[in-house]
Parts: sequence; structure tokens; C-alpha cells
Amino acid sequence: MADTGRYTQQQKKTYEPEPSLLTTSSGVPIGDKKNSLTVGIRGPLLIQDSVFTEEIAHFNRERIPERVVHARGAGAFGYFEVTNDITQYCKAKVFSHVGKRTPIAVRFSTTTGELGSNDTVREPRGFAIKFYTEEGNWDLVGNHTPVFFIRDPILFPSLSHAQKKNPQTHLKDPNMFWDFVSLCPQSLHKITHLFTDRGIPDGYRHMHGFGNHVFKMVNAQAKPLYCKFHYKTDQGIKNLTREEAKVVAGKDPDYSLRDLFEAIKKGDYPSWTLSIQVMTFEQAEKMSFNPFDITKVWYQSEFPLIPVGKLVLNKNPTNYFAQVEQIAFEPKNLVPGIEPSPDKILHGRIFAYSDALRYRLGVNYAQIPVNRPQGVKVANYQRDGAMAIDNQGNAPSYYPNSFGGPKDKAEYKELVYHVSGDVDKFDDKEADDTFQVREFYQKTLNDKERQDLCENIASSLIGAQQFIQDRSVKNFAAIDPDYGARVQKELDKLRAASLKKEEPKKTEPKPLFYQQKNY
Repeated sequence: MADTGRYTQQQKKTYEPEPSLLTTSSGVPIGDKKNSLTVGIRGPLLIQDSVFTEEIAHFNRERIPERVVHARGAGAFGYFEVTNDITQYCKAKVFSHVGKRTPIAVRFSTTTGELGSNDTVREPRGFAIKFYTEEGNWDLVGNHTPVFFIRDPILFPSLSHAQKKNPQTHLKDPNMFWDFVSLCPQSLHKITHLFTDRGIPDGYRHMHGFGNHVFKMVNAQAKPLYCKFHYKTDQGIKNLTREEAKVVAGKDPDYSLRDLFEAIKKGDYPSWTLSIQVMTFEQAEKMSFNPFDITKVWYQSEFPLIPVGKLVLNKNPTNYFAQVEQIAFEPKNLVPGIEPSPDKILHGRIFAYSDALRYRLGVNYAQIPVNRPQGVKVANYQRDGAMAIDNQGNAPSYYPNSFGGPKDKAEYKELVYHVSGDVDKFDDKEADDTFQVREFYQKTLNDKERQDLCENIASSLIGAQQFIQDRSVKNFAAIDPDYGARVQKELDKLRAASLKKEEPKKTEPKPLFYQQKNY
């Protein structure tokens, strides 16, 4: 296991040179923190010992609910610096001029594992960025692949449940995952990305990030267009094979977290180049597929990457719980100049993330220091609730009012746009879920990468029942017959190896006792 003792030594060096007076949470000095208040040396304990009761009561409550997804993660702080002028596309002040720096917080994560799981599982890596802008916080939530599993947010709970544990055995179950995704061909693009070697990044520093969603950008002349955000690692892509990942997991389950922390600690600050793709409304209307479907990519040959700036992480958290476990990312946090598009998954996340935070952290989660805006005063009419740290004094608590409370300004209204159509629960049956996967398989991957992909899939799919394997192979074959054939071949190999292993071994009859050499 990796040596952690040096971190404790570093904490001793950097903490207060002179210890403060020990107090209760209310600031009352404590005379003895090592012993409980008892009647005589052998007891009993007295309930009036408020130091003891406060200590235990707090201990009983010191774990908040972990995130339903993305529970396990690592975080760091740094800055975003504009390197290229994009004011022609966006009026957001975060992009106002070349050289402008904005403080950021970033949280990386695995997806479905609990807090105690390991860092080297094959699953999407979360890559969320909080920009502390002068117009409030802007949260850009994404992951390390450019596409997602589903196009309708109503499937979110089932997608998550299928990747978690069997409700009876409480064990990971390949039947659940492969049953769900094989019944949802829209997931084929994500599955194909995820089961390449990029499905297990070699730490968080060596992976790309993608905002996934389509956003609307508005410039100072109120001209809108659609955009996607990309953040490409400047350290270069590095991945782990599934065999390497098993070895790393056994040696250091905190591998990715440790790698990030140690790199920043020694001054090897990781960075990413932030770029955008832009699409006009007219281009969106003429697209052959739904450009707001995040199971699809925008081709860079048609919508090239436009560089914007650098994301640099140069500061580790000083307290993990306060600054990483309690950091709150909300897709609803969009600053003037960046607005939602018709992206359904984005709309679902705008509600889901904020609702999850109210459950985990309480209704006043935005008042936690790591979540507070920097350089802008919060002024609203929200009051009270648990942990109301800043309840805004004697300011009016209703609107409109005649006593000087904050007022809205028309200049910050969202762009006016027109929508029309039938209200229904639409199933996009005309969507082609194969053509982009086919191009990725045939043109992006080389032959070795295609083979690795199929071996990785088979190693997971072999744990599912036969009918689920057959349905999955059929889906892969619909993308490319070679894809389906290779997966089937690898499944057959694994099945044959398993049968051979199960065959009873032929054993020679043991010699009689007196025939043995040691007689």
C-alpha cells in the first residue's frame, strides 16, 4: 500500500504553530477532553457531561448521505484563463477578454460505486467544473466521454439501478447492466466508447472532459447559437488495460485520488484546453439527426473545435469533506450569455441535481463556503431552513416590497424564443442509433483497438445469461457484422475455457503406503 504517513507529517507542519484553546462547538473552554465525567473512578457516567454528549452526538451524525451517483471522487482548485477571444459568440463576463482569470473548483469521480469502492473500475468518469465568476457561479457538469447512455431523463433511475447492486444478493450483476443496455440500443455509442481502453483512465489527469450537453450562447448583440464544451488534457491520454486495473485496484484503491493530490502537491499542475463547437440555429434545423440528442456527437470536421482557454489546477483541498464532499454542482447555474438548449437530458439534470443537493446537504447548501459565489453579493428572498448561515439580516423577505430589497433587471432576462408543437410522450423511433457508432468502430479505432474493445465487452458480458448475450451480440452486429462476430468469438473462447476448467481432472491412483518413497 502507498505510504500515507508523510501527509500526516505535512499536516503537522502546516497547521497552527501554537495550539488554540480547545472548546466546545459553542466556544466554551474544555478542561479535560480525555476523560468522561463519572461518579468515582469506576463510574457510572453522568449525563450532565456535555462535552461527552456533544462529542458522541456529532460523531453519530458526521456522515451525510453519499451521492446517489458519483459518490467517490477527488477535487482540486485552480483557475480558468482566457487565451482566445470568443466574445463574438458569448457575452458572459468569464470570457470578456484574453488573459482574464476566473477561480475554479473541479471534482472528478467514478459513477456508480460507493464511497468505499476503488478508482479503477470501468465506468464513466465525472468531470465537473465550478467557475466562480463575477456574475455568480457557472457549473459545467460532464464526463470523460463525448456521449451518454440515454436521450430521455426519465430513464436516469433505471440506468443507475442497472449499474448498481442486485437487490437480493447485494452484488454487482452483469445481467442487470447488459439486460438494460441491450434493451436500449441508444446506449450503443456510449458502450462502445466505454469498453475501449479509455473506459479506465490512468488517473484523472490523463483523460479528456466533455460538457456533453448542448447549450445556447448569446452575444452582446443578442444573437444566439448552440454550443458544446470540450476540455482536452494537456498531459496526454493514458489508460489502463483491464488487467492493469485489477493489479492497481489491489495495490491502491485510491490510485486516481492519490495521483491528482501528489501531482499538485509537488507543483506538477495538471491543465486542460477548453474549446467549444458552435452551431447556428439554421444548421440545427437542417441536421440529419437531432443535434440535442447527447447519444450523438457533432462531427468536428463540420463543427471544428474553437480554442477558448486553459483550465489549471494548482491547489489541493485543505479539508476533503468541507471542500470536496460538500461541493455542489448544479446544471441550473448558468451565467448571462449561457442558457439551456432544447437538450432533454440537460432539462432533467437542471431539476435532478439541485433536488439531490437539498436532500444531501440541506436547503441552504449554497451557503456552504465552497459553494458560495466569489466577488458577487447574494441577495434574494429565500429565508430560514436548516443551516441558514447567512439569513440576510433585516432585509425584506418578500417581493415586491417598498423597503429597499433587491430588484430584478430586464437586461438579464433570458433570450426570447418561440416554440410550438404537440404535447406528447415522444419515442424517437426514427433515430438511427448505429451510424455514428459504426463510424467510430470502423474509422476511429484501429484493428488492435477493435480487438481490445471486443475482448473487454466479452469479459463483462460473459457473466450475463445466454439470451442477454445473444441480444447484445445482435446489437453489435447491427453496427458492423465484424463487431458482433468478434464479440461472439471472444464469448465462445471464455465459455470453452470455463468448461475446460470445470472438467474433473484425471488423477493417478495413489501408491500403497509401503510403496511411497518416505517408507
